[in-house]
Parts: sequence; structure tokens; C-alpha cells
Amino acid sequence: MNMRKIPLDALVLDHMERATAATSGRSAETLYGGHEHALRQTLLVLTAGTSLAEHENPGEATLLVLRGRVRLRGGDETRDGLAGDLLEIPQERHSLEALEDAAVLLTVAKRLA
Repeated sequence: MNMRKIPLDALVLDHMERATAATSGRSAETLYGGHEHALRQTLLVLTAGTSLAEHENPGEATLLVLRGRVRLRGGDETRDGLAGDLLEIPQERHSLEALEDAAVLLTVAKRLA
């Protein structure tokens, strides 16, 4: 058995420092999965005003807002998320903006080929 425990609060603090120091205003780390897995979970930290430009959806996906406030845009819809909110990512091109310093857990179940 190979069970891991991941201290999200500590990781968020570490990545917030990295994002603040980075010219991009963001930092990320894949916590579970990767290319060899169908399921992937990634911690994304963005400083206020930082965006992820519009991009394709790689499969079924959700965002769990851990800290701060974000805005998810897809098609004609816009959803704001606060800490504790779970946002379903639309099955189309979408973008993400940090309305204040924010941390989200992105969960993606990749489309099977």
C-alpha cells in the first residue's frame, strides 16, 4: 500500500511565496497523477490580477478554491469562486483570473484516446 498525505496549507504558503517572486505571478505543482495517469491534481497559486489565458479543456475538470477569489470564464458564462467553492470547468475553451491572491486545486480526468 502506498498512501501519501499532502499538507496543502503548507504547500499553498510555499507556492504563494514562489508566485509572489515570479514574474508570471503564478506557481504550480502536480500533486497526483501525470502523463501516465487518467486523473491529475495540480495546485495552482496565482497572485491578484494574474490570469491563465484562454485554453482548451483536456477532459472533465473541476477547480476547488482553497484560498482567495477567482473568476472562471468559459463561452458566455462567468463564475466567481471563493475559498471552499468547487467550480466545474466547462467543456470548452476557458480562462482563469485571480481577483485576489488565490490558490486552487485543479482536478482533471483526461479524455481517453
